[in-house]
Amino acid sequence: MMRSMYSAVSGLRAHQTKMDVIGNNIANINTVGYKKSQVAFQDLLNQLVRGAGAPQDGKGGTNPQQVGLGVGIGSINTIQTQGNTQATDSPTDVMIDGEGFFVVTDDTNFENRYYTRAGNFTFDRAGNLVTADGYKVLGYGADEDGNITSEIRPIVVNRSETVAPTTTRNVQFDGNLDSRMDLPYEAVETQDASGNKKYKLVLNNDGIYKTDTIIRDSLGNGYKVEFEISKKIDGLTLDADGNWPEEYNTTLYDTKEDALAALNNLSGQWQYRVLSIKPEGSDGKAITPADTGFQDLAFSSEGKLTTGSSLKIEILNPETGFGEKDGSGNYNNIINVDFSQLHQYADDTSAKPKILEGNTAGVIEGFSISPNGEVVGQFSNGEKKILGQLILAKFDNSMGLQKLGGNLFTDTRNSGEPQVGKPGASGYGSTKSGSLEMSNVDISMEFTEMITTERGFQANSRIITTSDEMLQELVNMKR
Repeated sequence: MMRSMYSAVSGLRAHQTKMDVIGNNIANINTVGYKKSQVAFQDLLNQLVRGAGAPQDGKGGTNPQQVGLGVGIGSINTIQTQGNTQATDSPTDVMIDGEGFFVVTDDTNFENRYYTRAGNFTFDRAGNLVTADGYKVLGYGADEDGNITSEIRPIVVNRSETVAPTTTRNVQFDGNLDSRMDLPYEAVETQDASGNKKYKLVLNNDGIYKTDTIIRDSLGNGYKVEFEISKKIDGLTLDADGNWPEEYNTTLYDTKEDALAALNNLSGQWQYRVLSIKPEGSDGKAITPADTGFQDLAFSSEGKLTTGSSLKIEILNPETGFGEKDGSGNYNNIINVDFSQLHQYADDTSAKPKILEGNTAGVIEGFSISPNGEVVGQFSNGEKKILGQLILAKFDNSMGLQKLGGNLFTDTRNSGEPQVGKPGASGYGSTKSGSLEMSNVDISMEFTEMITTERGFQANSRIITTSDEMLQELVNMKR
């Protein structure tokens, strides 16, 4: 009689524990990154009334007779399934899409490490990316050039961060040269000394195309490089200042055709030169390229460039550096110009040079976090630079992690050692900035579990009541 009461008591205790877990799950239904718990029961000891018997002497065997002694908690597991996505549009909110945990610390040596799925981070006054409780978020560091290192340290976005200026090393021309463009000299009607009708070649500015771009030196100073392009003519002699003469020569021609033929321009033949390299604004000193002469360009009958696809502009005696920097910190002062993307069609001229690198110094204005966890600073000069990279930790048995409160977990003997890596690689989940992972609690499931738990508790309480009535009947037998 007493066994049924104590079995029922164990049932009450077990169902009370399950109700506690359900209550905690429901309480955390809106907790960022919360992982629900799940209770499983198991029976306790069984009293053996009679052992099992083997078949013998024509009789069959008998099964053991046992009376159970109640129920206990078999396990309370943490269910590590991923929760739904909540968009927040805050750049410091980060969600892990897949496997892994953020790694945080409260230790100056970064040895005490904790793990969390809650990515509702903020910045402290020192620029550290921290959790709501001030734990620093760890990641891989980056060097001055924005290259990720193997050093694990707190993610920091320094609001006074600057990016150094970069020199221009390459310039690329894109666009079209109009095959219908005039020649740089045109035939103009005139008269000779006897009053006879003649033609002379006079400068035609519509046949000279000028375009420019801005290059940068090692200090970020800007210089306007002006290019001059025209159809190629023979026998051109510039004046001492490098200017085109107003008249091609002193010869007078009988016909316009004779005059233009003297220029000896062939189809698809062009010429260009670096006209000047001058500093932006009124301050500064112009710099001199080593070669200011004309270079040739040639196009096929289909408008494709066949000759003159590249040029090296060498800067003479600059006060600052240009071009590539060697291991000793010296610049070669050469700017490479690529013409390979130019073409010649019967369409308006649109040829334009653009620099492929080179910029002024800049200060940080914002940041973003990429899907692979890179924290990318955005600077006032338009440059971007990697400031660090979030790391994720995964475990052989993530259900073996121990909850510490504050959305934190710590590793245990059954979770396995943390394996640290980069988001989006080697089985680690990717990061989603501007989003948070919601709790994985299913309210409908919890309510269902709550109903069955309540009924189980109620049934066990009836066992106690019924057992009490049976004991009362025994007591009453002596009357």
